Amino acid sequence: MKKFAVIFAVLFILPGAVRAENLSGDTIKKNPDGTTEITMSVMDAVKMAGAMVDNGNLDTAEEILTAIPKMAGPLEIERWFLLGRIAGFRGNFNEAIEIYRTILDAHPDLARVRFELAICYMKTEQWYRADYQLRLAMAGDDLTDNVRQMMNYYRYVIRQNKNWNVYFNFGAAPDNNVNNATGGEECVMTIFGPMCRNLIEPESAVGFNFSLGGDYEFKLSDQWRWKSDAGVYSNIYNLQTYDDVFLYTSTGPRFIWSRGDVWLAATGARRWYGWDGYNWSVGTRLNANYDFTRKLMGGISLQYTNNKYDNYGKYLDGNTYSMGASLFYSITPNIYTILRGGITREDARSDTYSYWQPNVSVGVGAELPYGFGIFVQPMFYWQNYDAEQWSVQDGNFTQIVERDFTQRYSLSVSNNKLSIMGFAPTLIFSYTRRDSNMWQREYDKWAIEFTLQQRF
Repeated sequence: MKKFAVIFAVLFILPGAVRAENLSGDTIKKNPDGTTEITMSVMDAVKMAGAMVDNGNLDTAEEILTAIPKMAGPLEIERWFLLGRIAGFRGNFNEAIEIYRTILDAHPDLARVRFELAICYMKTEQWYRADYQLRLAMAGDDLTDNVRQMMNYYRYVIRQNKNWNVYFNFGAAPDNNVNNATGGEECVMTIFGPMCRNLIEPESAVGFNFSLGGDYEFKLSDQWRWKSDAGVYSNIYNLQTYDDVFLYTSTGPRFIWSRGDVWLAATGARRWYGWDGYNWSVGTRLNANYDFTRKLMGGISLQYTNNKYDNYGKYLDGNTYSMGASLFYSITPNIYTILRGGITREDARSDTYSYWQPNVSVGVGAELPYGFGIFVQPMFYWQNYDAEQWSVQDGNFTQIVERDFTQRYSLSVSNNKLSIMGFAPTLIFSYTRRDSNMWQREYDKWAIEFTLQQRF
């Protein structure tokens, strides 16, 4: 093992030096100037610095760690980890955050580093980031029991202190079928022969998406608070006919306890399509979350809205009822999976536009070396309408009850090492295919979206 010499004043180092003398045959030499020279292996020097950090002797530990030459492998990781702890103990949380982030960019499977990063996020009141890091860190099987207990407690602390959050994303997304069209020709047989018409062809467009929102919780007590949120989402295309802007808000009481929370809120939303008014909706929703184990978390959502449309209200006005559930499972400190399922009931004024829509999706995310992060998610949903409608099938007009099946596959790739002002560049590739018993409703499309998303 490579030897490393450290020289300190006897007054500060001697107690630690005496302990170090018995490690791996390391030696102590007293110099004429009153200082003590310790020759030890790099491993022993790092171990000694770690003990000093635990005992609060931060200055001496930092001198040792900064004097050690750059290494490779676990010892270099441990050296930087200890420097991050020193920064955190001194209250230099932003410095500690950058150190822990750098370590995780290269070694995303280190649960203890995620735990320390989560603590620094808590100290700087970045509660949502702290929650994300704790969720992953809790999958570390090599953590001690007391650390796991602290994590459970810290999850409760985060619930108590999540008083505000702001998010902001923007990007660009080319779309080869922005109008979800089938194209082709539709023909009907008559006594004079076939009569045909051309269906709308798919249109390609480039959209620029923008989302801005946030939420705030006014604390009424340790367990009760009043939570409100609001936001705007928009897709602006070079073909303005397909511009889409959605505005929403909600407010209501929220109750938290050690393993979960419940939020009951009144909701409102307004949507514009092609810069023309599309619809209004008001309603209520109930969200609940619960930690089943340190690795498994679940949530349910119930929502009701009453919808009023600017045009075609005599057909589309009505109510929407939805129920959804999700499970988040931390597989390892850098790999997780999310399972979602639910059902929506659209109860329109016209039975032709009323339907049931069950859905299910499963996503797998991973924090990878070199700062990369990926998330893969296939999603499936079905639309089963209530009433028949006239359609051209096999060259004849006929009444048919529409049945659709849609599948969407998406891959998100981000890189934290390229983050700008706390936002990580992200590419999202998606492919959508809809099959239907009414061939005019079938389509497929792909899209590539570039966006900047908040780094966690």
